[in-house]
Amino acid sequence: MKKDYLKMFDNLEKGSVETAGPNDKVLIIDGLNTFIRSFAVSPVTNDDGVHVGGISGFLLSIGYAIKTLQPTRVIICFDGKGGSQRRRKLFPEYKANRMVRTKLNRTNSFVDKSSEDQNMKMQLGRLIQYLDLLPVQLIAPENIEADDSIAYLSKQVLTKSKIFIMSSDKDFIQLVDDRIAVWSPTKKKLYFKNDVVEDYKVPAHNYLLYRTLTGDKSDNIPGIRGTGIKTLQKRLPILFTDKHLTIEDIISECGDSSIKVLEAIRDNKPIIEMNYRLMQLNEVDISGSSKQKILHVADNSIPRLNSMQFKIMVLEDSLGGAFRNLEFWLRERFATLDIQAEKYNKSCDTK
Repeated sequence: MKKDYLKMFDNLEKGSVETAGPNDKVLIIDGLNTFIRSFAVSPVTNDDGVHVGGISGFLLSIGYAIKTLQPTRVIICFDGKGGSQRRRKLFPEYKANRMVRTKLNRTNSFVDKSSEDQNMKMQLGRLIQYLDLLPVQLIAPENIEADDSIAYLSKQVLTKSKIFIMSSDKDFIQLVDDRIAVWSPTKKKLYFKNDVVEDYKVPAHNYLLYRTLTGDKSDNIPGIRGTGIKTLQKRLPILFTDKHLTIEDIISECGDSSIKVLEAIRDNKPIIEMNYRLMQLNEVDISGSSKQKILHVADNSIPRLNSMQFKIMVLEDSLGGAFRNLEFWLRERFATLDIQAEKYNKSCDTK
């Protein structure tokens, strides 16, 4: 871990927190991804025996990321209502397997699926109330997924900021460049360009093409049969070079080869093109009104830290056991962000 930290800080822009501006280092969090993971793996219950792992796990997870990465601003993106509709119009089976419930890391927490769903909705709604008391901003425009909001903020809005994207979703690896890195909350590792090559064997600039070939089981997106990493390294080595490739480059590289996997790639160009449209995040396909809503949040004032009300809510929910020292946790994780929020809000008032 120490070596990872050294590598991370070597890549950060020089400058102290005192001199950094609010948009210097922005942590953008995949909200629903973080919540569902916390809900599924955390067995925490409050004093009344009610499962609250989604709330406590989420707060502790983002708190750890903030302590580690020391961002100057935090934006949390959630899927908006009807967020998957655009991709489902392209591919009706998109995320169809999400209806299958992952086995939870606990026993006897719920008597049936209905009570589990009710508890999940309760926790998510209550979590939003907690987040409203922290110096973070929330984004959830209707009809777009969090992936699109995160990508638009990272690539088109905060173009001069150092960006950390927090998610266990591998789709964001395609965005990694000299300015954007991905924080994996499960591995507790920050992915710069070198880390992508080290762990995934393919450079970040070609990672999207790699995924269009192999597919994405988590989103029910089919790949091309036989396109495993070792086969691609052997049969399509150009994918693993510094050259920035397109779909046409890949098809051209297959030529008129009779090698089975290259034939499969060449013959399934429509599937590759569909996968690309479903997966690509570099130029998100969202409406002008959605972009305006994201820009409005990005340009708007940042909420200030309300420690007193936060502590009252923790008492109401009997969540005190989740934090060793709540006062210290709030101060260590959010005091600097609150200072940056005050600075940013003053700059907004003078515009």
